[in-house]
Amino acid sequence: MKDQNVMGKSSKVIEVDKIAVRFSGDSGDGMQLTGTLFSQTSAVYGNDISTFPDFPADIRAPQGTIGGVSGFQVHFGRGVSTPGDQTDVLVAMNPAALKANARFMKPGGTIVLDVDSFDRKGLEKAGYKTDDPITEDQLDGYNLIKAPITTLTKESVKELELDNKSVLRSKNMFALGLVYWLFNRPIAHTQAYIKTKFGKNPAIMQANLLVLQAGFDYGNNIQAMTPSYHVSPSENRKGIYRNLNGNTAAAWGLLLASEKSGLPLFLGSYPITPATEILQELAARKDLGVKVFQAEDEIAGVCTAIGASYSGALGVTSTSGPGLALKTEAIGLAVMAELPLVVVNVQRGGPSTGLPTKTEQSDLLQALFGRNGESPVVVMAASTPVNCFDYAFYAAKIALEHMIPVILLTDGFLANGTQQWRVPDEGDFPVIELPRTRQKTGEFKPYLRSEDKLNRDWVVPGMKGYEHRIGGLEKDAVTGNISHDGPNHHLMVSLRQQKLERVAHFVPELEVVGDASADLLVVGWGGTFGHLYAAVEALNKEGRKVALAHFNYINPLPLNTAELLGRYKKIVVCELNMGQFAGFLRMKHPQFSYEQFNKVQGQPFTVQELKEQFVKLMEA
Repeated sequence: MKDQNVMGKSSKVIEVDKIAVRFSGDSGDGMQLTGTLFSQTSAVYGNDISTFPDFPADIRAPQGTIGGVSGFQVHFGRGVSTPGDQTDVLVAMNPAALKANARFMKPGGTIVLDVDSFDRKGLEKAGYKTDDPITEDQLDGYNLIKAPITTLTKESVKELELDNKSVLRSKNMFALGLVYWLFNRPIAHTQAYIKTKFGKNPAIMQANLLVLQAGFDYGNNIQAMTPSYHVSPSENRKGIYRNLNGNTAAAWGLLLASEKSGLPLFLGSYPITPATEILQELAARKDLGVKVFQAEDEIAGVCTAIGASYSGALGVTSTSGPGLALKTEAIGLAVMAELPLVVVNVQRGGPSTGLPTKTEQSDLLQALFGRNGESPVVVMAASTPVNCFDYAFYAAKIALEHMIPVILLTDGFLANGTQQWRVPDEGDFPVIELPRTRQKTGEFKPYLRSEDKLNRDWVVPGMKGYEHRIGGLEKDAVTGNISHDGPNHHLMVSLRQQKLERVAHFVPELEVVGDASADLLVVGWGGTFGHLYAAVEALNKEGRKVALAHFNYINPLPLNTAELLGRYKKIVVCELNMGQFAGFLRMKHPQFSYEQFNKVQGQPFTVQELKEQFVKLMEA
């Protein structure tokens, strides 16, 4: 494998509307950074992007093994809604990366190999039986760029006084420079990043700049032997765009809610994969008056958020599935006290520690019912990385205006994936109206309710003449005094449920995309939207009658849910769990029959498997 042969028929430029690239190597090879920088450059160029970081849960998995492979896939171009089922271009920094990703390659694609790592030891670690991985993986029909990346990296920085470890850590920049050439992308954006990132360490900065340029120049040297690609920019609405992942978008949505409500934002949280970035992002916003408390555990995190809410702040806590389990008793306290609270749950594979870095939708039933007693909370779900911003804002709006806890579900796929996000204009989001009291001083009744929302007044400590009791024991329906009366308890349980149901009058009705006269209605919720949309769109173009109804508001369901579901002969509910939303729909709307398509592999759906399943259902 140690040669510089390039198998390609011509130096032609291939025009494509969209294309998927995957960077893959050991956990320490910098593939996540490489993919992120390439995504940012593509976004600056004007492409739609969708990314999928995929990495092991081990801090440092065994080097050179399949279990230690870290990957980052970016799908960019026009009309992109998923990270792509298959890979058009693969960068494999070692044999394990090739072995792990060869099956995802699109026929005739391009593979960039660091041939320096394809020695006998590396091949054995990856599980190859021969010295010819290309034949073993049946890759003879691909454009192979066999580049001595490690050797050329060392050569490009030989004049610098750097240790071998520092030199090797920069070889990802060589791969990045080569891919920039492959897609006719400028390297200036990444050069500026390197100067900012490593400005305080001139030797490291210079090494990365030299290696990036060397990779780009290597592409120019081999251009007569391999094709390059041209991906046209998208026609976006005018405005300022940022490249955001779901966690950052959620944090920024909460910041907007703080501004629109006029309340200080408080986050009480505990670090947990894959939600920690929300904690980190908000901790950096002291300039906007954000207060962040990194608690000693999940229980303390949610309790401090409830305390902040009681004192008049926008109280938020963030977590993943195991942490949500620990927060349940305190969420019940917020239900009983009828205090606004936002819980952002970034779902991951479970149960127990499960698959911390993989995606799943298996916390839905926990969010709906995972508390003791009759304990209704609003449950919402974001559906793309960038609309985590929107739904974080609206989760806070509902919590504050309805005096009710709200659980916002995202997942690992949304949290780590990135898309282009357009900075909203002034007026794109409404003001949040707080339920301040109009009762007279000295006559305050804490559970006196509004007629439209059935919410109680929000009175904070220190307001003279509005002293009242609050806590986890049942309250009298008017005075708020502790009550053990059975009929009063029944009334309060009913009122809390009715208050939840009133929320449905303040959320958008469910809409359908796709063929209006469809034979099959695809139903999804949360982070599966992009793949379901792409599958339905592709089938519509093929003449198949399919439509999609995607739920962002789950408890309560939109008011027109039953009417909409009743239009279709056949309904299939697609989830990354064993059928939790399908079961919820059967409970709420048992008059309809629901097919299911479920996947629990720690990976998102593929468009191809969805299309095959939908065609099978239509032809049954």
